[in-house]
Amino acid sequence: MNIQIFGKAKCFDTKKAERYFKERKIKYQSIDVAKYGMSKGEFSSVKAAVGGLEKLIEENSRDSAAALIKYLAGDQAKEEKLLENPKLFKTPIVRNGKQATVGYRPEVWQTWE
Repeated sequence: MNIQIFGKAKCFDTKKAERYFKERKIKYQSIDVAKYGMSKGEFSSVKAAVGGLEKLIEENSRDSAAALIKYLAGDQAKEEKLLENPKLFKTPIVRNGKQATVGYRPEVWQTWE
């Protein structure tokens, strides 16, 4: 397994996801998505695995860009805004090769073991 956890430093669910893999002694790479963002290739892979762009956007963010992103026309504009403002990603995004989940999803991660 090659686990990557894209999360935010102050996200409770991100910490729970890291604890889940740590308790099972599964190695993972932790990436602060708010600080480092996500490459276009990683973004495309995750978007395809989770079933679309809308599942990756944090709608309850206090950031003013979060309110704006809902009203942008077309997925291309939304993708660009999301990649410009990585704080708007819903976290944690847990990736295992071509598979990925958004949020705390231990029932899915168990199938990866």
